[in-house]
Amino acid sequence: MIQAFYTGVTGLKSGQTAIDVTANNISNVSTLGFRANRAEFSNLFEDAVSSASSPNSSTIGAGTKIQANSMVLENGAYSLSDRSTDVAIEGSGWFGVQGKYGPEFTRAGNFTFDADSGLVTPDGNYVLGTMADNINYENSTLTNTLNEVSLGNVEQSEILRFPQDLTHPGEASTYAKFYGNLDMNQEDGIAKIGASVIDSNGDKNALNLSFKKSQNQPQEGSSWEVSAALSSLNGETLYDTKTGTVMFDGNGGLISSTLTTMDNNGSELEIDLGSDFNGITLSADSPVTASSESDGTLKGDLAGYDINRNAEVVAMFSNGVQSSVGQIGVYHFQNDQGLERSGNSNFRPTSNSGDPFFMQDENGENTVGAKVMTYRLENSNVAMEESLTQLIVLQRSYDANAKSVTTADQMMQKALNMDA
Repeated sequence: MIQAFYTGVTGLKSGQTAIDVTANNISNVSTLGFRANRAEFSNLFEDAVSSASSPNSSTIGAGTKIQANSMVLENGAYSLSDRSTDVAIEGSGWFGVQGKYGPEFTRAGNFTFDADSGLVTPDGNYVLGTMADNINYENSTLTNTLNEVSLGNVEQSEILRFPQDLTHPGEASTYAKFYGNLDMNQEDGIAKIGASVIDSNGDKNALNLSFKKSQNQPQEGSSWEVSAALSSLNGETLYDTKTGTVMFDGNGGLISSTLTTMDNNGSELEIDLGSDFNGITLSADSPVTASSESDGTLKGDLAGYDINRNAEVVAMFSNGVQSSVGQIGVYHFQNDQGLERSGNSNFRPTSNSGDPFFMQDENGENTVGAKVMTYRLENSNVAMEESLTQLIVLQRSYDANAKSVTTADQMMQKALNMDA
């Protein structure tokens, strides 16, 4: 009777714990990145009712206990988002955030940029990763355009915070190529064509060419004088002027040009008029036409930050240039079950989980080791239908254990009243 009483009590205690775990799962069914727990039971020690040498040896159990409260590791369902800073991990791995007492790890990727352009969680914890070494913080300029950023070592993880004002300095044009047609029968008129080029300051300048038929013409073909002027776009500053001679063959194809390079406000600019019929040509009784192409990039101001599919933070500029400036870390553990909950869907590492580490590719380079999806959020992995069914089973178990305690109590009362 006494054993039945204590067996029922252990069942009540374990059942209540399991109900609490299941109820907590259900209450967090809408929590982003939540990992459900599962209560696992085991029996207590048992008393032998016959000797071990007996062919019918058996035991009577002494109740149950909660053996473990294990984490459910299956991924939750993914939902669409309208923010590029919302990211989700497909597969294993955790985002790292700077908690109050040290690094913490979460599956919730509902990040945003705060007023200081730091990548943070809704509760203000900075996201951890690797900053690219391509920003000059003294003058707030981008020093190098990067397509990707390599993860540093885990021990070197840092908070991802970026300057609010950032400028892409632009890239100077190295060449300007012209295409078009000059009128062979033009005598006194001047044909003008132009192009826009970028100087070393990232500013747009104007390059204007003027063509005039030479007074002294060769016996075969045609000779033209060309004058070039390179100035600021408003024309107030003149950077360079050059003159040259352009020779055409009898069919109007370009043979040669002595106009080669110009000073583009401190950078050298190659003038390419083409050759043969690829570039400037000459024909009779045709209107002057012209077009041009050049390289270079204008100076641009920061338009905002974004996150791409490689979990990289990308700076976007008004001139259309994009550059990676940071890499969000995706951390892994030898034993995810050993992580300790710290609230807000966050976990702390323990001696059972081991220290966080980065996956490595075949070249030994650190990598995220998982697919990171943008415009996605991972929901709770709580299966509502399974949890409700489990809750009913636990309730029935709790009622049965309560009944066994009541029965044991009634039997004890009868035994005590036998002397009456």
